[in-house]
Amino acid sequence: MAKYKYLKVEYWKIKRHTVCTLTISNPQSLNSLNTAVLKELDRFIENINEDDNDATEALVITGDGDKSFVAGADIAEMSKLKSVEASELACLGTDTFHKIEYLRIPVIAAVNGYALGGGCELAMACDIRIAADTAKFAQPEVGLGIIPGFLGNYRLPRLVGIGRAKELIFTGRIVKAHEALEMGLVNKVVPKQDLMKAVVEMLEQILNNDSLAVSNAKYMINKACDGYAVLPLHDGEKFIEDEENFEENFIDEIQNYQIEENILFSMCFSKEGNAKKRMKKFLENQAKKNSNKEKK
Repeated sequence: MAKYKYLKVEYWKIKRHTVCTLTISNPQSLNSLNTAVLKELDRFIENINEDDNDATEALVITGDGDKSFVAGADIAEMSKLKSVEASELACLGTDTFHKIEYLRIPVIAAVNGYALGGGCELAMACDIRIAADTAKFAQPEVGLGIIPGFLGNYRLPRLVGIGRAKELIFTGRIVKAHEALEMGLVNKVVPKQDLMKAVVEMLEQILNNDSLAVSNAKYMINKACDGYAVLPLHDGEKFIEDEENFEENFIDEIQNYQIEENILFSMCFSKEGNAKKRMKKFLENQAKKNSNKEKK
């Protein structure tokens, strides 16, 4: 197993399923994301993608300690960056979070405290966010003279809507857990002591389903959101100005999406998938229920 300075990696089981808990551990700065932490995180995600032979079926990301999930990027490091170096840091964070978003397995953020700036962006890159009732969220970058740099400007509107995203980014205000739930930033809020229990309960529901089907569904949901969001930018200004060209390209994009979705849907019925076995079991169970009803 690879060794990390800023990450704690633990593998455990839910019935026969292997789950990994990844803990961001940079306690001197409330688990902030400096370049070294991001590089380790990127390496870890690459290892899961390439080296574990499909052994890991779900990933939980959380923060070390009881105060902070991830309190943002390392401001002390950022304050010394030149423009080119800032661009490199943004690319590293963006690429790493994109890999998390498109990881083949479900990823749950167990938000145990502050999720500010890059920490909020990390949580948004996960599939599902479960928060302790003490968690707090914010995108406070504008107060530092910068903007969210790890695609927070892109993911936040998808979760809470454009108007609310602009409000949160323009003001930089801190949002408590229950307000985050109300606006759709998180999926669930639980008492702090029940956080991991709630994560396990969610994973039990997910892992009870077919892993290939969940993975394919995740990919197509992400593709739908990404595709339609960036579509007008594909060919620059000319693409936007040319209405007929826009319409043709839009139709092509939808058709390509439908083809890809069809391929992944049909894959579930192949030898790689379990659709036939699961459907057969479902029908057998339904037949048993109906038979028992008739006997009564």
